[in-house]
Amino acid sequence: MKRAILILSVILGVLPAAGTAEAAVAWQSWSPAVFSQAAREKKFVLLDLEAVWCHWCHVMDQQTYADPGVAALLGSHFIAVKVDQDSRPDLSNRYEDYGWPATIVFAADGSEIVKRSGFMPPDEMASMLKAIIADPSPGPSVVREVPPHFPQGTALPRRLQTELEQSLFDRYDKVHGSWGFSQKFLDWSSVEYSLLRAREGSDPRFEKMARQTLDAQLALLDPVWGGVYQYSTGGDWKEPHFEKIEPMQAENMRIYAAASTQLANPRYLRAALSIYNYLNAFLRDPGGAFYTSQNADVVDGQHSAAYFALDDAHRRKIGIPRVDRNIYARENGWIIQALVRLYATTGDDRILNEALTAGRWVIANLGGTNGAFRHGVATASNRGGPYLGDSLEMARAELALFAATGNRGWIDQARRTALFIDTTFMSKSIPGYSTAPGATPERGENVAVARFSNLLFRYTADHRFEAVRDRALRYLAAPEVAALFPTASVLLASLDAENEPLHVTVVGSRTDPLTRTL
Repeated sequence: MKRAILILSVILGVLPAAGTAEAAVAWQSWSPAVFSQAAREKKFVLLDLEAVWCHWCHVMDQQTYADPGVAALLGSHFIAVKVDQDSRPDLSNRYEDYGWPATIVFAADGSEIVKRSGFMPPDEMASMLKAIIADPSPGPSVVREVPPHFPQGTALPRRLQTELEQSLFDRYDKVHGSWGFSQKFLDWSSVEYSLLRAREGSDPRFEKMARQTLDAQLALLDPVWGGVYQYSTGGDWKEPHFEKIEPMQAENMRIYAAASTQLANPRYLRAALSIYNYLNAFLRDPGGAFYTSQNADVVDGQHSAAYFALDDAHRRKIGIPRVDRNIYARENGWIIQALVRLYATTGDDRILNEALTAGRWVIANLGGTNGAFRHGVATASNRGGPYLGDSLEMARAELALFAATGNRGWIDQARRTALFIDTTFMSKSIPGYSTAPGATPERGENVAVARFSNLLFRYTADHRFEAVRDRALRYLAAPEVAALFPTASVLLASLDAENEPLHVTVVGSRTDPLTRTL
């Protein structure tokens, strides 16, 4: 108890004055009207693209944007716009390499002048703003994008496949596990690919990479509440960032559930169940869908390592980090897919029923009659869309629910959603599918499009979905796209397309216990 009181005293003792940042900068929401206003007032537009769960975003609010000098510069020469990146997948996908927080400054015509990544202290921000006012020419961070060279076919050349696989080995940290040498997290596409190749048994390095990474990632599981922290800095697994966000929960749960079966390791199943229990305790809405994230900080802007070292009772006496209670279709699609994978591992009907409940909630509240999905309930800060990710991940969830239940209503819904994706998000100028109509295609989403439409084609033998797969694969086959790390995601899409899956048909009534067991 004394320890909890001491930590609380330390936390409260260093808080800045409440509301300082809010009073300093007049933030607006992102919209085309912002640029019209900037043109009328001869101002620039500064976009603060943040995450509500992000520690350094809170620090930037409390220090940088609360600084009188920065606030004066913004007020006199800039239209200041703040956006939660979870609410706008189009902006998030466009600037994900620059955050969070990401700071982007635009001219009034919408052209980019500066793109900056991460926390900027007040003096650095003020210096940047003054430089833009003096000379608004685009800086070195704004590089003209060169279109990739798209092949005529969809298959990855064998030479390119070999290069992508070699990159997987070269970027692997043999000492600490996982891919990359700075931030540590479970790179789920690389682990999934390693598990698939390990099953072949031709190269022992794949199983070794998968096991070492899965073992090391256990250090990022919250030992008290469950769930997984987003990542660790410092090149090892000892400096976690404590936010818990949906994609990390979903993909860790899915991969650990799959690995527990293939590698016969009960620790991996316990890890998956730890995440499952956390989701139900902290992120599950009473209606059955799932919230978006839980904050990294119990008090915004204050590091929480000491807090997360406490047990349950002492944490709760101090308070619980804020949960973002927005419910998004894309994020729930990820969770549903992971729940179905966990159900396949455990056979626990309770888990399947929770996946079904979440799927029905999203269809009822965010779905449309044409198979489309909205991102979330429309608010002043969430008016964009439609976005590819919402319909895509819910379509993948629908197909997973069909596979788990045999209920054809789910595959019929997946077909409708797939057709909506094809007509709405197909890029008109280059191969592939775009985050939003008219936007530039994004690699991760096209991997998901290719894998989903390939599986839907295998289930239905409908060649329209084969064509969707091939358009996405042609985008991914461009060497400039394929070589981006992690290369495993493109290798997975290629592997799916090249290999006919095993088909098993169970003949019998769905109400028959033996049929259900099979």
